[in-house]
Amino acid sequence: MALSTAFTRLLGLRHPIALAPMGGSAGGALAAAVSVGGGLGLLGAGGGDPDWLARELPIVAGAGKPWGVGFQTWAIDLAAVERVLEHGPRAVMFSFGDPSRYVERVRGAGAALMVQVTDLEEARQAVDLGADVIVAQGTESGGHGARRGRATLPFVPVVVDLAAPVPVLAAGGIADGRGLAAVLALGAAGALIGTRFQASAEALVDPSIARAIVEGRGEDTERSGVLDIARGSRWPSKYTARTLGHPYLDRWRGREAELAVDQQAQLAYQADLARGDLPPLPVWASEAIDLITDLPPAADLVGALVAQAEDALARAGGR
Repeated sequence: MALSTAFTRLLGLRHPIALAPMGGSAGGALAAAVSVGGGLGLLGAGGGDPDWLARELPIVAGAGKPWGVGFQTWAIDLAAVERVLEHGPRAVMFSFGDPSRYVERVRGAGAALMVQVTDLEEARQAVDLGADVIVAQGTESGGHGARRGRATLPFVPVVVDLAAPVPVLAAGGIADGRGLAAVLALGAAGALIGTRFQASAEALVDPSIARAIVEGRGEDTERSGVLDIARGSRWPSKYTARTLGHPYLDRWRGREAELAVDQQAQLAYQADLARGDLPPLPVWASEAIDLITDLPPAADLVGALVAQAEDALARAGGR
């Protein structure tokens, strides 16, 4: 069974899988491996740090397969987008903010415009912008997403209906081929997968974070703004982050407003970090973390996910 969809045909892919452009951890090697495996590797450019991009862009661009870059829209400027476009990405994805000012530049470079949405207002804006691919992110996702979003299962088909005929990728809580099969059945043209690929051989993560993902459980994850505030991050308050448990979550849960004005508490976070009393970064983690039990090469993982999806769809059809 070939899982050919509007997404795979648009970008010339073998499989309807895209790597979530996780800031920092989705580096050139991981994005290249996903692309070599037949999916779309998206480099996690975050806020567009020039030095990081200079190091990672040549790695993914040199793989000889379709690839792309994902940005945190609220954190970038036009220079960051221009820097990426010089390397000829097949797609550029924008998340968490209004990408209007970058649309024409991306189109002019011949790249597909991908826009991630977390609610229906953002979905309508993406349609109006003429997005080539829309990513519908549910609240099960690891890392940042909508504070008051919707679960993937009910959200995806609503966006599919709203955006048709634009292909929609599902994101959030997809960590094996059964999840991919499920969102294809919902009308999605593929899946954007993050935490599962964060636990792979090529991910740019500290080994302690990879171990935490393999050993973690979905009930241990929590969506909160506490860690962004404690770290002094400038993330818009609309978007919180799902992580594994953390001492500062236990200390400040429900007291975000108090933490935001407590400079001593924020300085204490940095001091605890410097002493090694805290992990180097929060462990961004999806609710589907229970399904992750190993650290395979990412290219092999793409093939395994597709094989599982094909099997799941065949079994469902057999019934």
